[in-house]
Amino acid sequence: MQQREQPTGRYLFILSFAALGVVYGDIGTSPLYAMREAFRPETGITPTPGNVLGILSLIFWALILVISIKYLAFVMQADNRGEGGMIALTALVVPRKADTGKAGILVMLGLFGASLLYGDSMITPAISVLSAVEGLEVATPFFTPYVVPITIVILVGLFVVQRHGTGGIGRVFGPVTLLWFLVLGTLGAIEIARHPAVLTAVNPVHAVRFFIVNRAAAFFVLGSVFLAVTGGEALYADMGHFGRRPIRITWFALVLPALVLNYFGQGALIINDPAAVEHPFFLLAPGWATYPLVTLATAATVIASQAVISGAFSLTRQAMQLGYLPRVHIEHTSSREIGQIYIPGVNWLLMLACIGLVAGFRESSSLANAYGVAVTTDMVFTTLLFAAVARKRWHWSWWRVGALGAAFLVVDLAFWGANLEKIPHGGWFPLVVAAVIFAGMTTWKTGRRILSSRMHATTLPFELFLQDVERRSPPRVPGTAVFMYGNPDGTPPALLHNLVHNKVLHERVVLLTVDTQEIPLVAEEERVEVKELGSGFYRVVVRYGFVEEPDIPAALARVSMPGLDLRPMSTSYFLGRETLIPSSKPGMAMWREHLFSVMSRNARTATSFYRLPPNRVVELGAQIEL
Repeated sequence: MQQREQPTGRYLFILSFAALGVVYGDIGTSPLYAMREAFRPETGITPTPGNVLGILSLIFWALILVISIKYLAFVMQADNRGEGGMIALTALVVPRKADTGKAGILVMLGLFGASLLYGDSMITPAISVLSAVEGLEVATPFFTPYVVPITIVILVGLFVVQRHGTGGIGRVFGPVTLLWFLVLGTLGAIEIARHPAVLTAVNPVHAVRFFIVNRAAAFFVLGSVFLAVTGGEALYADMGHFGRRPIRITWFALVLPALVLNYFGQGALIINDPAAVEHPFFLLAPGWATYPLVTLATAATVIASQAVISGAFSLTRQAMQLGYLPRVHIEHTSSREIGQIYIPGVNWLLMLACIGLVAGFRESSSLANAYGVAVTTDMVFTTLLFAAVARKRWHWSWWRVGALGAAFLVVDLAFWGANLEKIPHGGWFPLVVAAVIFAGMTTWKTGRRILSSRMHATTLPFELFLQDVERRSPPRVPGTAVFMYGNPDGTPPALLHNLVHNKVLHERVVLLTVDTQEIPLVAEEERVEVKELGSGFYRVVVRYGFVEEPDIPAALARVSMPGLDLRPMSTSYFLGRETLIPSSKPGMAMWREHLFSVMSRNARTATSFYRLPPNRVVELGAQIEL
């Protein structure tokens, strides 16, 4: 099977630089609001030196345990041929046809986890950009009425440039993000130099003491501490865009040191001046630097949004190829990295959702209540699926899987529990989004299975059809006809309809099946399989990975078999187009049947999806009751 080429030398540097601008934008802008939210009056935590050191210790160890150890050291090892994210992880551990019992539970976890990331993809751009623009209020209250309109304009611009692709965007964003992390580290280091005692927060004893002193309030403030690591899932989902190695290099060489320095600098500032807790990040800078810092922060938050947007593109394609979403239009934006894609429909839906969130919540502190619920739930699911991969694919012992999984779950569940209290105050939003998307995914998957079983029940075995053709010898016309059908052993309904209505067969008839495998990429030597069936019939199976976009004419151009002529101008493609009729037959609830019918009508056409030449396609319709 085909593996991702490991980048080295100059290409490794370029990918690492681009990854800095795309992957780490989300987690890199958390210093704008994480410390501030931990000391909001509603948390009950006052900015005393002991509490500040406790919060800093929690943030430091969250970055180490969650990002450095869990995701970069372990979870990113569970890549599906270079691809990461919830869908890729689910496909890695669960066979596509296993939808019952324990396997079915894992599939549901993976699907709901992927659905939650769509909610995160809507909230992250909104809260990141809004929190940066709010920095203008530090300089002067004159900008207060204009914060929301400015934020919306910036968000619209962000989504408009998505068509240029993550690689191109990464090269533009890379220098800005590099400057951002250098500024983060510099501002923090200057303040730490004035109050070096803050460095003692690396001692976890401060975190323990914080819990002992503050008890219940300390537990719920974990919901704010978690804001420092919210980019973990997006980091994993974006692995297919750049690869594991560039992401690791940028984290340990630049991102982690810069984040730690800035958080500790904010802590030193608050210890020295508790009033600075209102805007500790912007108050780290001298007064003359406020406007330049707000400008840089705004640019950085635009970049932060890129991680979750590109992650949403990846998840959509993976879900579509594995049969959980209908076909959508996908544009490839790189000739070297197959993971770099752009999906217009998803892009514009995310933009509208972000605008609605900013207009509805109006303040980043209000949006922070909606932030965290989705990502913490995803982190729990990722741990469970990772444990399944370690046991099933890597054959780890039960005690090893249990020990590591339990260690991860202690941290994950603590953050998850602390975020539950956010649900009534905005945390419901990503859950509602996830529920809608989850319903759509499961409906599409179930509907396709029911449709397949309905068609299979009336499908004529090809052996019987071939015997009938040999006995009757219908007239043959010049050329090659390609009939696409998902059942490799059955007779395509379009073939039967064509013979019944037109009374003829082509000289050469190809029964074509497209098989999407549970790996990202299929080696070219394994792409096409051809078998001669006799009497001018051929069976062709074309295989693709779940990150590849099919190109049937290109695949057939590779076929070389005596007697089989697949030249473009002598080949016609026959497709079946089903009209779905909701019915009371056992299968799905009526509302799901109607939803499936709507999704089917709005799916990308097979002609476009498979890149068939439109002037060589014939569609034959049929009505099927669900």
